[in-house]
Amino acid sequence: MNRRRLTRVAVVASAPLLALTLIAAPAHADDLPATLDGAGLLERIEAPTTTTADGPVWSPVATGFASTPTADLPEGTTGGAEGRVVVADDAAELAEYAALEEPLTILVKGSVDVEPFGSQITVASDKTIAGAGRDAELVGGGLFLDRVSNVIVRNLTFRDSYVAGDWDGKGSDNDNDGIRVDTSSHVWIDHNEFTRLGDGLVDVRKDSTAVTLSWNSFHDHNKTVGVGWTKNVVTTITMHHNAFSNTYQRNASIDNVAAGHLYNNWFEGQAHYGTMSRGAAQLVIESSVYENGEDAIVAKDPESKVESRNNQFTSIRGRKDNTGPTFDPRSYYSYAPDATADVVSIVDAHSGPLGKDETVGKQVTVALDGSGDFASVSAAVGAASRAKHPVEIVVSPGVYREVVRIWPDADDLTIRSSTGIAEDVVISYDLAAGQAKFYGGTWGHTGSPVLSVLADDVTLRDITIENAYDEAVNGGSQALALRAAADRTVLDGVRLLGNQDTFLVDPISKTQPSRVWMTDSYVAGDVDFIYGGGTLVVEDSEIRSLDRASTTNNGYVAAPATVPGGKGFLFVDSEFTSDAAAGTVSLGRPWHPSSNPAVDPAMVVRDSELGAHIRTPAWSDMSGWSWQEDFFREYDNTGPGAVVGEDPGRPQLTDEEAAAFTREAYLSGEDGWAPWS
Repeated sequence: MNRRRLTRVAVVASAPLLALTLIAAPAHADDLPATLDGAGLLERIEAPTTTTADGPVWSPVATGFASTPTADLPEGTTGGAEGRVVVADDAAELAEYAALEEPLTILVKGSVDVEPFGSQITVASDKTIAGAGRDAELVGGGLFLDRVSNVIVRNLTFRDSYVAGDWDGKGSDNDNDGIRVDTSSHVWIDHNEFTRLGDGLVDVRKDSTAVTLSWNSFHDHNKTVGVGWTKNVVTTITMHHNAFSNTYQRNASIDNVAAGHLYNNWFEGQAHYGTMSRGAAQLVIESSVYENGEDAIVAKDPESKVESRNNQFTSIRGRKDNTGPTFDPRSYYSYAPDATADVVSIVDAHSGPLGKDETVGKQVTVALDGSGDFASVSAAVGAASRAKHPVEIVVSPGVYREVVRIWPDADDLTIRSSTGIAEDVVISYDLAAGQAKFYGGTWGHTGSPVLSVLADDVTLRDITIENAYDEAVNGGSQALALRAAADRTVLDGVRLLGNQDTFLVDPISKTQPSRVWMTDSYVAGDVDFIYGGGTLVVEDSEIRSLDRASTTNNGYVAAPATVPGGKGFLFVDSEFTSDAAAGTVSLGRPWHPSSNPAVDPAMVVRDSELGAHIRTPAWSDMSGWSWQEDFFREYDNTGPGAVVGEDPGRPQLTDEEAAAFTREAYLSGEDGWAPWS
């Protein structure tokens, strides 16, 4: 394909360029269907002429490794440019055309349901499959390129082959990739959208070569892009100007690749890891942006190499590996990376299909039976994080086994059950902080939570969050259900279930506390199961200490690590319960992370009922830090675990002091925040 052919089609199609002209310019313009310029088939769209330092956003020719010439393809990947143009508006037509042994440009019209659900349409060589207009999509299935050559896929959305309840993608009936490329060469996947599929969004496998993924939008998925499935080190792949949003892992996972070049990609919200070099893969990652995630760049194995240069890392915890020089991409093809500082704005504006805007309602629904807008909570939250307005997510009953991150862009989000009963909606997973990752290191307190709140003004209502890590099988470890690490979080009618470290109230920074108000809720655990450096008020709730079957020590309720400017923890009008032996549980102890002397742990329990499990002294030392040197107080508590009168192990507030320890004093601040009003 060349620019001259593109111009010829533009003339035939008339002045406002159609999506076709940007997708696959056929050599024989006279073969255009008569209806191509007719009403309703293709929208007339002004040609996107935007050019960056790297060239046209909508390139008329293949880029990256897909552009490299061979004897059979002297111009690189051209797809169906030498053949007819046909139109497919259902899966049967698309499958028929895609299987033909001739060059074809296949224009996909509208929304195409792929049947049976999760299946893939086999694509033969010399094909361009492209969306006609703004709304072309494959729903419930994908494409399979098996031992073929010279294929282009552009301007399509691939969505919703997700198997409800199988967020891990491990089910025997779930091999639902968006595009699978096996033992194929010269494949260009450009300007597509991939979301909420069953297994991989795109998998490039089994010695495929000369593959380019460019200007695609990948979002709201677990296993995103996998490259490898072979011991041979022959694959060549380019990934440039792609957007990855709320994509948990494999962004990409690249195994035994001879040359993998990633540039100008934007990675936002990778809760497991970002990009991984595996086996003997040789990678260059440059001028890309990684934001809000874990382990951005990983070289997994001794032979895994990755050259990281001019990348930007923002709010990234963990690894940013750089093993040194690998190869020079310019020895294969020409390119000019855009400045790293411009990547987010460029990719945000131009990735994905032509002119397509994501529409997210002010209220969306989640259901496992297919009746909702989404089938997973994580996908709904990801969509909400990209909305320009507050979103309420209403979740139908069920057990949702998944990891959920409420990313910083999801301010003013509400997640609630549809029934108003917390037991009806359970979000559950089973990672522990001390548990090893498959590539080394541990999950830690940021990777292990089932749900993390990283955006301000989030409300969780009438749901259960459970860390189902099995201590009896795997040994004791911190295993977080919820991490709240942003300002003005409301927990209303929630249930938090775990053992050690169930609920982390994390500060926004070492000098800026978060604020959390919990009411009418239930928290269960055994050791330090409410902890952290933020400011927390718990009202009208049950705090349940699990029985560890000890006759002397059944744990500690809380471990505040109050940062400067914070107030610590206040429990009021709550009930502390347990089946543990009498006098075997402490209300709290002072946590000084990494022996940090700057924190000033503080906790007050007032107007609450204490079960017989609460011991005297009610507080305990921690890691050499005496509770008596910090602020731990009670006031006007009742029940068999309470103490009336003076006791050095149970210091009390005076009536005058107690007047200052209210939810308003802890939470309202300068902004007057009062979610209870």
